[in-house]
Amino acid sequence: MLNVYLGDIDEVIYNTSAYFKFNYQEDWLSDPDVIQMIRDVDNSEVLGNGAIDSPVLGIIAPISLSGGVKTLILIDKVEDKIFNASNCGDNCSEWLLRLGEKKDITVNLRHIMHFDRDDFMIRILNTNETVTNMKEFVRIAGRYV
Repeated sequence: MLNVYLGDIDEVIYNTSAYFKFNYQEDWLSDPDVIQMIRDVDNSEVLGNGAIDSPVLGIIAPISLSGGVKTLILIDKVEDKIFNASNCGDNCSEWLLRLGEKKDITVNLRHIMHFDRDDFMIRILNTNETVTNMKEFVRIAGRYV
């Protein structure tokens, strides 16, 4: 399930780009889910463990991916940390929900992210409530962000 802590939290890794730069592992780019994340969010193609073809930037290294994709990859691959998912745009929300359907993940949000589904399951850790749609999410999130 996707677990969200809204607002400030001490344990969060806020600078996900720096964390990615120093903790990235080459084998992450061979994971089919990571390859699809990069396609969906950055419209880029993984060419190999060290190269990505970006329609905007040309051939880039993994550390040059968007902050959103880097954050999603970290959320998926580094399970013992909490990452600031506000580094992701709304175009990452579907992937947050997908990751939460595969396994329990916990993220921090400091803004009201738009989840573009009619129904979903998100546990708000601030209140220990589970929300199933945007109306419920906004009702609670508005108190904390």
